[in-house]
Amino acid sequence: MKPFSDKRTQPCQVPISTSVTLEGLLTLPEQARALILFAHGSGSSRFSPRNQFVAQVLHEAGLATLLIDLLTPQEEEQDQITAQLRFDIPLLSERVIGATRWLAAFSDTTLLRIGYFGASTGAAAALIAAAELPHLVGAVVSRGGRPDLAGEALSRVHAPTLLLVGARDAQVIELNRQASFLLKGEKRLELIVGATHLFEEPGTLELVAQRAQQWFAHYLRTEHLSHSGKKREKEQQTTILYQDRFDAGQQLVAHLHAYAKRRDVLVLALPRGGVPVAFAVARALHAPLDVFLVRKLGVPGEEELALGAIASGNIRVLNDEVVQARHLSQQVIEQVEQQERRELARYEQRYRGDRPPPDLHDRIVILVDDGLATGASMRAAVQAVRKQQPARLVVAVPVADSSVCEALRKEVDEVVCAQTPAPLYGISAWYRDFAQVSDQEVHALLAQVE
Repeated sequence: MKPFSDKRTQPCQVPISTSVTLEGLLTLPEQARALILFAHGSGSSRFSPRNQFVAQVLHEAGLATLLIDLLTPQEEEQDQITAQLRFDIPLLSERVIGATRWLAAFSDTTLLRIGYFGASTGAAAALIAAAELPHLVGAVVSRGGRPDLAGEALSRVHAPTLLLVGARDAQVIELNRQASFLLKGEKRLELIVGATHLFEEPGTLELVAQRAQQWFAHYLRTEHLSHSGKKREKEQQTTILYQDRFDAGQQLVAHLHAYAKRRDVLVLALPRGGVPVAFAVARALHAPLDVFLVRKLGVPGEEELALGAIASGNIRVLNDEVVQARHLSQQVIEQVEQQERRELARYEQRYRGDRPPPDLHDRIVILVDDGLATGASMRAAVQAVRKQQPARLVVAVPVADSSVCEALRKEVDEVVCAQTPAPLYGISAWYRDFAQVSDQEVHALLAQVE
């Protein structure tokens, strides 16, 4: 067995949203058993000497680590002047949550159980994230933290939590005692003898690192990890509510690792809703992104109900069940189609301009949308793409009707439907934020990958 000290450290970019990417340092010891995400304190960064020291000790125990900047460079400049963002606990916790979801989807870390090491205000952010993601987070350690700033979230933290405070840091000791009373799960408050707030006294930081290593080794140990991994897999299968389309894309990537960093892969989004999903997928796979235009044919007076869809190349797909149920004549269908053909041409010009469409011949094409209800739009896209003879055609969506997924398997090489709830109710029911995607957002996302 190779020693755990054999490890690789790599700079990484952690996408939090379509507009925010954080810088990080990811270290993966060989045969890593779990991963610890560091949430730094006020005015600190991924280069914190104290956190890097603790991380080194964790590496020796076979634990991977991710140290990230919780603020972007622009935000850091602003914070140096105002000193406000470092105390913006909701913002910091959102960053920790986003980084955790990225770790859960990233191919190198998706199977690792996750723990948090938080310092100062980062401890509050970590505890809020642990409350929000109980199926992903297995343990928390706070160093000189302000867990009291986590507020009501403390009562929802299930992960075993170790609160480490300097024995000479009286004010913070009291704040940690108050927070400890509110924690409902397993917890321990431990004072480091001789230490003040920053643990600068000889041997005190070493004790912090030792206690953290023991805590994580116990609660994220291999046997526990095996059980938790099964639990996590089960919960991921039943937790079907996405934060937004970007979050859905990040989770969808976990099913597409085989296509990462391949030069022949192209991700095509069905606008507009599919673009943020595809953007997250393309960025994680290091693949180019483009749009593939399809227009839904809505039933007159019930436009949300698709009677079919059209795509470039005179492709038309009809939903026979809807056509028959609504007694739609050929004349009505053609009228709707003519109107949508004009819209299709207009959107082609709007999104593509003078830019030629991508060559799909002999490429691996991944078609992405935000969900499939009837599947008419996706089936139209599939038929149009097939005409261009791709080497492989993959359909990937975060949520879909199971029967639609099964039907598509007969038409493409691979179908990835991350969630197939029954009943489906509708795509929007599986997103917390399903706001309409604007043309400006589409242009902005496409511009980031050009």
